[in-house]
Amino acid sequence: MTSPTSFTGLDEDTVLLQQRIERFHAVRGQILRQVREVIVGQQEVLDQILIALFVGGHCLMTGMPGTAKTLMVRTIADALGLEFRRIQFTPDLMPSDITGTDIIEEDLETGHRKWTFVEGPIFGNILLADEINRTPPKTQSALLEAMQEHSCTVRGHIYSLPAPFFVLATQNPIELEGTYPLPEAQLDRFLFNTLLEDLSAEDELKVIDLTTTTRKTRVEAVTCAEDLLDFQQLVRMVPIAETISRYVVSLVRATRPKNDSAPSIIKKYANYGASVRAAQFIVLAAKARALSHKRYHVTYDDITSVAIPVLRHRILLNFHAESDRIDADEILKQLMAHMPRLSEK
Repeated sequence: MTSPTSFTGLDEDTVLLQQRIERFHAVRGQILRQVREVIVGQQEVLDQILIALFVGGHCLMTGMPGTAKTLMVRTIADALGLEFRRIQFTPDLMPSDITGTDIIEEDLETGHRKWTFVEGPIFGNILLADEINRTPPKTQSALLEAMQEHSCTVRGHIYSLPAPFFVLATQNPIELEGTYPLPEAQLDRFLFNTLLEDLSAEDELKVIDLTTTTRKTRVEAVTCAEDLLDFQQLVRMVPIAETISRYVVSLVRATRPKNDSAPSIIKKYANYGASVRAAQFIVLAAKARALSHKRYHVTYDDITSVAIPVLRHRILLNFHAESDRIDADEILKQLMAHMPRLSEK
């Protein structure tokens, strides 16, 4: 294992850096232990959510009803010691229902009236946007500003959101009636599109044992907002080789059908590919994964492990893909098999 002193360009004392790294690993382990008291299985989903938190990104969770999406987010928020807010998205939800609004208050002594801003549920650390695709575009745009700028605008006034701020959104993949597809601009703000798969038979048996008895589990906070903000800075300090960075850029550029480097499967099935934001997110997520695995440099395995959940919602497929019943994951797998690693040239 490489020594943590392999970080480059540091001004901090090595001992202090070592303490920060040890704190990162200790907190991550404690979060997993706390969450495992409540959540069974879904290890890959849990890893991706933690990566998103350590990077400071947002996560879109796609899964069937009853896959414990809401319970997982609430449990993680409790373990992190952060303020948790939930919004149940509905077709009649208005932007002010999310951001808050100004109301007129009257001073009972003087009789003077003044505008007072009442904060909406968006003013928390972890926001669960439940069934985000059930609300119309006007309300989704209010959330888009919060996700990108970490602020919201009400009656011309800009209000900063608390730090850290994460949006963990859920959507149901099978119900299309009464839903509004998320615009590409908003999808692009999500670091991951995480898919929740069915549990194994043994895991489902564990769920039955956990939830049909009188057993009650209390999740305890193991960290705080200040720790998470420090971890986000720590992740960005992990070095990455230029050859791996070039591989990420080549991979993202190859998702664009008009690019000369795009393989035939992209030209056939994709209308649009990923933007440079995808490359940024792949690198950041790979750094967080490397640090989580107690490595202090990014490897190709880190890149390939996070590339598909970063890219699957950024590729817009055409009718040929729908006709041939091929999804984004299969296209991306073939693309990555087509992409040579630069060191192998």
